[in-house]
Amino acid sequence: MSQKPYYITTAIAYTSRKPHVGNSYEIVLTDAIARFKRMQGYDVFFLTGTDEHGQKIENYAKEAGVTPKEYVDKVAGEIRAICDALNTTYDKFIRTTDDYHEKCVQKIFKKLYDQGDIYKGAYEGLYCVPCESFFTESQLVDGKCPDCGREVVPAKEEAYFLRLSKYQKQLEDYIEANPDFIYPESRKKEMLNNFIKPGLQDLCVSRTSFKWGIPVTFDNNHVIYVWIDALSNYITALGYDPDGSGENYKKYWPADVHIIGKDIVRFHTIYWPIMLMALGEPLPKQVYGHPWLLIGSDKMSKSRGNVIYADDLIAKFGVDAVRYYLLSEIPHAADGSLTYETMIERYNSDLANTLGNLVNRTVAMVKKYFDGVLPAPTVSEEVDEKLKAVALESVGKCAAKMDSFCISDAVNEVMQLAKASNKYIDETMPWALAKDEAKKDRLGTVMYNLVEAIRFLAVQLKPYTPDTAAKIFEQINCPIDSYESLSAFGAIPAGTVLGEATPLFNRIDAAAMLAEIEAEIAAKAEPEEPEIEFAPEITFDDFMKADLRVAKVVDCKPIKRAKKLLELTLDDGSKTPRTVASGIAQWYKPEDLIGHNVIVVANLKPAVLCGVESRGMILAGGEDDVKVVFVDDQEPGTRVR
Repeated sequence: MSQKPYYITTAIAYTSRKPHVGNSYEIVLTDAIARFKRMQGYDVFFLTGTDEHGQKIENYAKEAGVTPKEYVDKVAGEIRAICDALNTTYDKFIRTTDDYHEKCVQKIFKKLYDQGDIYKGAYEGLYCVPCESFFTESQLVDGKCPDCGREVVPAKEEAYFLRLSKYQKQLEDYIEANPDFIYPESRKKEMLNNFIKPGLQDLCVSRTSFKWGIPVTFDNNHVIYVWIDALSNYITALGYDPDGSGENYKKYWPADVHIIGKDIVRFHTIYWPIMLMALGEPLPKQVYGHPWLLIGSDKMSKSRGNVIYADDLIAKFGVDAVRYYLLSEIPHAADGSLTYETMIERYNSDLANTLGNLVNRTVAMVKKYFDGVLPAPTVSEEVDEKLKAVALESVGKCAAKMDSFCISDAVNEVMQLAKASNKYIDETMPWALAKDEAKKDRLGTVMYNLVEAIRFLAVQLKPYTPDTAAKIFEQINCPIDSYESLSAFGAIPAGTVLGEATPLFNRIDAAAMLAEIEAEIAAKAEPEEPEIEFAPEITFDDFMKADLRVAKVVDCKPIKRAKKLLELTLDDGSKTPRTVASGIAQWYKPEDLIGHNVIVVANLKPAVLCGVESRGMILAGGEDDVKVVFVDDQEPGTRVR
């Protein structure tokens, strides 16, 4: 019997910069769904890739002194490397600079032009370079770009336009007739009420102000704009061609779901469907606009200095721990949060303790009590049936959550089985049964049930933590890992010789790791953006709130747990010495500072860095070569104004 096809895509990543972990969430989320669907027996095609054209790329390449192609080759390589590091199982990685994609996009543009759905005009408005978007005055927020908050500039240029207005009623009717097309419900209401029903304006789909794009074949002054170029990847990757599409397109299109960030829902549920309607092609079955991953309560941003990269997290925690956190921590309809504190806590509590300890002690007990040979279950009690019920029910509950893209809830359902298994150990007390030879058969039943419950766990963990699932199967020495095997409890054969009990996750020393991270953050350079971004304006009164004082460095020493920090003892003119931790160890030795007068922010709220209470910050300038501001001709305690 042939497998049912299932086509799933991510948004393609823009090749402006290496993606942070917030961007990486989407590929892990999509991979978990793709793995789950494969496990259920679907013929899955999983697409991801990179969006590589546009004015921003042209500008970045110029700044870097390379060609745009050289620039995108490098960043696309970084993006793909992160996808691979996160153990994602994409079937195709498309690049919009791929020759077949560019040729097909040109054909799509020409077809839409020939049939009158694209026409030539001129655009005049307010333009945001980073977003590559035009806006009207009324669309701005506080006079700035409504999407990124940056400055906009007046611009006018000749352009081709896609007739969105022509298809407005058709799109509105489609969305109303297909209530699951836009998910979750809040995104659908936003699109209908805020964008479609007020009236669609025709869309600018070509540019003349830059050259890094796909040329319009019949007008050399124009390159095809991002909307038609990037969005078309979902069909060009399958072999779509206006002159006759390939077998993969016929097999997999329409897509079962586009997985995208909530900030680009408008492009995927208005521009993209209208393009397909104009081409006479079916619309994707569903578009899921997922929430963001925030750092604490803030959106990740280089200008905020809070960017975390997936490969850095993998180096600290391991790939499965990163996948587990991303998938378990972000709700399906609300933004999630990443902090090192919560990640360490979840790692230790969920992975090392609840899951890892369960597998380790169960395999160890079978080794200890039955020489590693799994006994047959012969003496059952009511408590056994409770564990079996939790195991069997977890399968259906998890599947239901996956079908509605409630991935964090699905992961939680699996972990509930791990918790139930640990509770089962507490209730049956195998160590007590082992002391009574007459209860050997009962002990054997308990061990069998635990190992089978662990097998249920391993099968269901495959989409989320695949390497960990494989290690569990190795320890219980069981090849029965199919999804179908979860239809009944008791598939693992009695007599199976278990493997060695080895820890799945070693507990993390939270204090030591946080100290290491604090030191890294304290020594981190200023924002990585190449351009200078000044802070918002403040008043004179705001400035005067900072109490800047001259202080003499009377002592200085390295901080043992932080190679980049120095502990300074300051005489600030008061009777009490002041301690400050400063991330300047790579530029200064203690003897370079002792005896000099510096400027300290005296009323800064104290913070503990690597065990040192730092009461202030000293002033310094520079990035690659930091220089402390010395004021040796001023007395300690003097206020700086």
